[in-house]
Amino acid sequence: MIAQDTLVVAKPVKHKFSPETLKATMMAVSFPGLGQIYNRKIWKIPVVYAGFGALIYSAGFNGKNYTLYMKAYQDFTDNILATNSYLKVIAPSVDRSTYDPLFNPKGYDASIYSYYKDAMLQMVDYYKRYRDLSYIGIAGWYLVSILDANVDASLFNYDISNNLNLTFVPVQMNLPGGFLGAGLCLDLKVNF
Repeated sequence: MIAQDTLVVAKPVKHKFSPETLKATMMAVSFPGLGQIYNRKIWKIPVVYAGFGALIYSAGFNGKNYTLYMKAYQDFTDNILATNSYLKVIAPSVDRSTYDPLFNPKGYDASIYSYYKDAMLQMVDYYKRYRDLSYIGIAGWYLVSILDANVDASLFNYDISNNLNLTFVPVQMNLPGGFLGAGLCLDLKVNF
């Protein structure tokens, strides 16, 4: 029996952390990596920022080269002798008088001029394409980091136990024409 003047002290209850899916998603939307911090998956933050860093570097590299080749193509095809930024992209060992109609109007080779013009235009298209793909990749990576925070919060307390088995079982199958063949069957067992 408990005396009238004593109090029973209850043991403190430990609450199991259970992240809210909407909160994790909104945190990931507001700032990349914040949803992963909320879900207590700190190890994913370097992966998120390494992906952003690689894609931002790729966009900058391709954008810089796109600008270089675009300026070189414009200078190569205009009729102004003073604009010669294309010399940065053409090998210095090549004699300028063989391909430049402004530098050597009578002695240049039109096929070499056409070759360099087409090559510069191809490089413009190449770097523009990969610059644009890098920007699309940044948006995609942002969506993947949001989706990761959402799914991780949804499945945070998911119980993985031995109650579910998935196995492949060999079976004998009837084939057209009365033949027998070998196959695989997917066997799913749930134990209660």
